[in-house]
Amino acid sequence: AQTRAPAYRLAFADRDFLTREELRPVRLQLELLKPQLIMDERGIETTIVMFGGARIPAPEARDQAKTKILAELSHYYEEARRFARIMTERSLATYGRENVICTGGGPGVMEAGNRGADEAGGQSIGLNIVLPHEQAPNAYVTPDLSFNFPYFAIRKMHFLMRARAVCVFPGGFGTMDEAFEVLTLLQTGKTHPFPVVLVDEPGGTYWTAWRRFLEDSLLNTGMISGEDLSLFRITSNVEEAVREIRGYYRVFHSMRYVGRNLVIRIRKPLAPGTRVSAPGTPSTSRVSSRATRNSSPAMRKATPTHSRPAAGSAS
Repeated sequence: AQTRAPAYRLAFADRDFLTREELRPVRLQLELLKPQLIMDERGIETTIVMFGGARIPAPEARDQAKTKILAELSHYYEEARRFARIMTERSLATYGRENVICTGGGPGVMEAGNRGADEAGGQSIGLNIVLPHEQAPNAYVTPDLSFNFPYFAIRKMHFLMRARAVCVFPGGFGTMDEAFEVLTLLQTGKTHPFPVVLVDEPGGTYWTAWRRFLEDSLLNTGMISGEDLSLFRITSNVEEAVREIRGYYRVFHSMRYVGRNLVIRIRKPLAPGTRVSAPGTPSTSRVSSRATRNSSPAMRKATPTHSRPAAGSAS
């Protein structure tokens, strides 16, 4: 009788014990560690994160869209698929260690991202979330990199811990939440810097209307600063988005703190007078002519800052 009692079970094998309210901090730690260890074992160093609407259908399934307008947005699915394919072809040059496509693992734009990576012959990550309604990973996520989370917070951390770039397509509340979360972390210096590209279509109004809202309701009222609008770029096609990401890393190398100075390492000199803005700092500084004459492969430029966020922090 004693060995059959719940108290006798080993703690790590006792599901009823592990799912108690008091054990939530332990579960949070496990949710952080499991994907981290698996991706480390797979050698994944950096990711390209893709966000976008779950309801946007594939072109071949546009007749099943919930509304006529959603059906007309199916071209975004194809564009996301093409973006993922291009970035994965680049990833394969690093044997799948860098620039690995990472999505929310669901339908719509997420499926398009995983599908494009699969068609290019590469691996991709899916970070799914437990929701009240039934949801399963899309069929194109690499099975060994298909994760499931009960907590949005830990899922969001994994989106950005390895992010080398974030590419956002039109979407709903979830897409807006993820976009604003990313911009807030960049604005406050709570994550490492990376490019954020918002992909629209030629002549499209989705992101330009969104930007007008930022300008009219946030910038003009002083809720944000003018330089905050430089945290993202709006592009009208996939090729432009890819050029933006590649161009960013032709200049930016890395950053680190030395005492109270933020040291930004870049790959080539900037023109004298170029304004340098560091995430989480209240102002910008100008590159001196002496700095541009620096002959080291990765030129250093130190900028004073008021706070020092943890390296690699994403929350």
